[in-house]
This record gives sequence, C-alpha cells and structure tokens, in this order.
Amino acid sequence: MGSTGQNAWKLADHPKLPKGKTVAMVVLDGWGEAKPDQYNCIHVAHTPTMDSFKTTAPEKWRLIKAHGTAVGLPSEDDMGNSEVGHNALGAGRIFAQGAKLVDLALASGKIYDGEGFKYIKECFDNGTLHLIGLLSDGGVHSRLDQLQLLLKGAVDNGAKRIRVHILTDGRDVLDGSSIGFVETLEKDLSNLREKGFDAQIASGGGRMYVTMDRYENDWDVVKRGWDAQVLGEAPYKFRNAVEAVKKLREEPKANDQYLPPFVIVDESGNPVGPIKDGDAVVTFNFRADRMVMLAKALEYEDFDKFDRVRVPKVHYAGMLQYDGELKLPGHYLVSPPEIDRTSGEYLVHNGVRTFACSETVKFGHVTFFWNGNRSGYFNQEMEEYVEIPSDVGITFNVQPKMKAKEIAEKARDAILSGKFDQVRVNLPNGDMVGHTGDIEATIVACKVTDDAVKMIIDAIEQVGGIFVITADHGNAEDMVKRDKSGKPLLDKNGNLQILTSHTLQPVPIAIGGAWIGPWCEVPQ
Repeated sequence: MGSTGQNAWKLADHPKLPKGKTVAMVVLDGWGEAKPDQYNCIHVAHTPTMDSFKTTAPEKWRLIKAHGTAVGLPSEDDMGNSEVGHNALGAGRIFAQGAKLVDLALASGKIYDGEGFKYIKECFDNGTLHLIGLLSDGGVHSRLDQLQLLLKGAVDNGAKRIRVHILTDGRDVLDGSSIGFVETLEKDLSNLREKGFDAQIASGGGRMYVTMDRYENDWDVVKRGWDAQVLGEAPYKFRNAVEAVKKLREEPKANDQYLPPFVIVDESGNPVGPIKDGDAVVTFNFRADRMVMLAKALEYEDFDKFDRVRVPKVHYAGMLQYDGELKLPGHYLVSPPEIDRTSGEYLVHNGVRTFACSETVKFGHVTFFWNGNRSGYFNQEMEEYVEIPSDVGITFNVQPKMKAKEIAEKARDAILSGKFDQVRVNLPNGDMVGHTGDIEATIVACKVTDDAVKMIIDAIEQVGGIFVITADHGNAEDMVKRDKSGKPLLDKNGNLQILTSHTLQPVPIAIGGAWIGPWCEVPQ
C-alpha cells in the first residue's frame, strides 16, 4: 500500500458495474448445504427463492467453505461459527482466530510471559485463581484441552489454590456429554490435589441459563452465574460436580444447555470457592460474545444491570480481549487478532452509504464482528445500524419465525428509500432455532427465512440493484448425529441423537440482479 491518508483507502471503480446501484448483502445464519433427507430442514422446508438460485442461474451460485482454515480456525475439524464467519465476510481476508491464537500462545509458552498472566499471577501467593468458562471440546467458545494446559501452566507458575466454575454445553456438542467432560476435569484436579495443590470445581450451570448471555439480551442469566460464582449462592448444592450434573440431568426435560446453577459445598455445607477480595479471575472462553456481559459485571464500578450484592476486588483477565473498542476486559492472556481495513471502513472512505440490520441475537454480527471486532460506527453520517429486539423469556423453537419478517421489512424500506448503497442483514432463524434441536420448528424457521429473502430480492429488483446471498456456517441442514457412513445415530433407547451444533458443511453464495450479466460467473 505505499500511499497514505485518504488515497490509501481509495477503491478503483468497477469496470462494468455502474455506481449508484444498491447492493443487498444477506447472510443466512446457520444455512449450509447437505444431502437431502428428512433431517435436512432446509431441504424439507418450502424454500422456492433459495432453490431458484441453483436452478435458474447455476453459474452464479456456488458452495464455499465456512469452517476450519478457510475462516482462520486451526484445523478442518473446527466448525465455523457466526463470529469468525462475519469477521471473514466483513474483512474479505482470513485472520488467525481465537482458538488458533490461544493454541499458539499455549504451545509456545508465551501466554505465561504476557502482561495479562503477570497481572493475575500477583494474586497467586495469597489468593485463589478462579477459572470460569464453557466446559466442552466443541471448539466454538472454548476447548477442554486448552483449560487443561492452562491449569498445568498456572500451577507451574505458582498458583496454589484453584477453583473452576464450569458451564455445561450441549449446544456445540452432543447433549449429555457434560458428564464425561466433568469427569475428565475432576480427574485432572484430583491429580493436582495429590501433588499438594488445592484445586476443585466450585460451581456450575448450563450455558444458556447461567452466565453466557450475549448482547445484553437477558441479564438474569449473568446474575445466576454471579450469585453462584461470587456469592456462593445457588438453588442446588452438591458435594461434587459429577454428582451435580448427573442429578440435575435426571429432571424431566433437562439438558446440558439449561442446567440450573449449583455450587459445590464442603462437609459443613459451606461453598468451597466463592470469589473474594484478593483473588484472580480468568474467563477462559476464547470467543467474545458470551463473555462480554460477565466482563462488564466484573470490571465496571458503575454497573447497574443487577444487584451484585458484593463486588470483590480481584485481578481479572479474559483469555482474549472480548471488545477492542470498549477495551474489555482491560487485561487478557492472549492478544486478539488485529483485523484492520475491513470492508465497512473502506466503504465509508469511498462515500458508500451503509445500512445494517438484524435482531438482538445477531445484531452484533452485522456490526461488531463485521467491522473487525470493533464497536460503533466508522462514520455515523454514512452508516445506519438498526437492532430489532429479540424475543426474551422463551426458547427460539417456541417462536421460530423470530424477527425475520421485521428484518426483511427494514431492509426493504432501506433499499426503496434510495438513501443507501449497501444494505446488510443477518437472518438468524436457521442457526438459533437449529440450536434447539427441534426439527419441526427449524423447518418453519427455514421457510420464514426464505420468505424474508424473497422480500429483499423483490425490493432489489424494483430499484435495479444487486444482491449477494451467503451464510456464515451450517446448522439447519443436518439435525442428527451420524456415524461414519452417514447413517443417523440412535441412543440406547432407540431414539435419534439430535444434533444441536454447527456443522462442517459448505454454505451457498448466490449473486444476481439487473446489472449482473453473462460476464459475471462465480469461480468454481
């Protein structure tokens, strides 16, 4: 780039596309491509608009990878997710992502030389090290092997007393797998105790009910975690975590995602590990979105989202910095990817007016993650961001239509207004409803998504614009766990093993509109 200043941002005019034509950028969350069968909700659903792209203009429709190294993750076994997907879409380039950065820092040992680790280490002599995060090997928010390496590195670097506050998964991994993860962790902690370290699990709960809310959708989720982790208070008390998870899973309709909060107590009934003054706290998730709210509760003095009752003076660090604009948290163990020169920034420097919209659960993806993990506007005079409040207090399968129609209406109005050159939206239904494991509801979600796409395409056709439709990762296209031959797996009772996680399937990209002629063909 040798030039500086405004000239460094200048983009050359396209040789064939005229200026002033609105471009609709539509991201279908959790919409992959898989073999058609009854568990492929996209196939089963009535989706004539999306189907038409494959049949009427196949040269402008392709499948692309949205997982593994294609989006900056360590291996081809790593499922894509909405965050890295939108980072890649927004930047137009691939950056090493959270899990990979943490892997490199742990493997090299550099994590223990950084300012973040030195900060928490100041508490090791007289305080407790608390580790809070998702206990899972799903690789979307965290990984068990990284926690194990962090435990070893902490004791090797002077930690004497450790408490782990676990959040069970069942969303990015198979429901019920939490028991195995807890047993593995308990064995590791037992080995540390045999070596003279005071190491225990202190509290727990399901990720969707305890701690891991995002976008300030439901602060009660964070409060339940705070009460257990900081105050040592929860509706359920157990002597060990394996017993806790097994017992709570016996309840009707129980699943790992929604286990209620619990604390581990000693023989006198006292909690074994509430967070206190002088302690160190690390949130070991590498993915940002579901740690930001807890980070605010731990760091903000003027916090008013719920009554914290007691605010311990701790040294807190995230595995990474979860929000670069808010500088949150202020200390972190691994530096986040430096994503610069995103498409959004280029657009405002070139006078391109942008409209971005989704509902709460994915609003951050078409703004924060799209813009390289950066909060706010690049230039508020050139951009407008609209957030439609998501439903609260219910699981998404109860209302699978979510806010797809409202998002599409906002996009349609923005397109027809003539005020914007790019209109960018995320339609969350396939992912959010797919995560519930409810096949019938996910079929409804896919149909509604297709309806929303049609509304946006119709508006683009009215103004003679261009559309680009793609997805951030797969989910709704495969709702069952399968064996190596592709046959659906059954549990010991003969019931289908439902898949609630993302997939490794490719996702579609379709390009069209009045100004997309025969010269335009998506590469194979």
